[in-house]
Amino acid sequence: VYKGLCPFHDERTPSFTVFPDSGNWRCFGACATGGDAFDFVMRIENLDFRRALEQLARRVGVVLEAPSAAAAARQEAQDRLREACSAALDLYHRLLLRSAEAEGARDYLKGRGFDSAAAQAFQLGFAPADGRTLCKQLRAAGFSEQELEDAGLARRRDDGSGIYDLFRGRLMIPIHDAAGRVIGFGARTLEPGGIPKYLNSPQSPLFDKSQTLFGLHRAAREMRSSGVAVVVEGYTDVIRAHRAGFGNVVASLGTAITEAQVKLLAGYAQQVVLGLDADAAGQAAT
Repeated sequence: VYKGLCPFHDERTPSFTVFPDSGNWRCFGACATGGDAFDFVMRIENLDFRRALEQLARRVGVVLEAPSAAAAARQEAQDRLREACSAALDLYHRLLLRSAEAEGARDYLKGRGFDSAAAQAFQLGFAPADGRTLCKQLRAAGFSEQELEDAGLARRRDDGSGIYDLFRGRLMIPIHDAAGRVIGFGARTLEPGGIPKYLNSPQSPLFDKSQTLFGLHRAAREMRSSGVAVVVEGYTDVIRAHRAGFGNVVASLGTAITEAQVKLLAGYAQQVVLGLDADAAGQAAT
């Protein structure tokens, strides 16, 4: 039996125990959790089971059986959508930092108390108002119209004559999965009284609003360490909290907290604090 300090929460007295005979581990301290090697890698690296399996297989020299042709095709298609979202993030971010058209977005961030360091840390961006910049750039990079539409980055014209940028003239906030891969965007209007105030990426093979927590990839380590997760409503609430040193804060992407989001939180923390807005919708959700 081996004992050591638990990597999932702060402690001074070792409570993390490994049982070599059974190949299991358990924390007898604040975490009160345990499992096998797969569970450990999934928790410490923020991976799903498949990716943890692949990582451990490479480490011990095991060759995994190739997935079926259909599964491989689905995985390849999803990888392409992730690449498209990543390319969109890079473009939006460059435009926010350098484009003259993004001056209003930079002024908005300054007015909310966010400096350029915050914009760079959270990879904030700007979508031009012309409705064609993103599609033009990503089509030139080799992405098909269907891929851009499936990734939730573009919309097809009613007459079927082509696609146009879904997000236009908005501040862009990237949304990541637990592994830190961008899967969608939250887009805030810069027009006074603009409707809708926030426009999220539509549901896609990558993004499901009800099963996603904004900032989870950043907050995972601190939530495990402290055992506490704080849930707020908005993107800027998370950014402000993290910049102030509170790294265990995530957002529910709206006022309604779903069962899937609760299950996500349960994998990282034992206590959940709801910090939703003090308006009627926020209190009803709480």
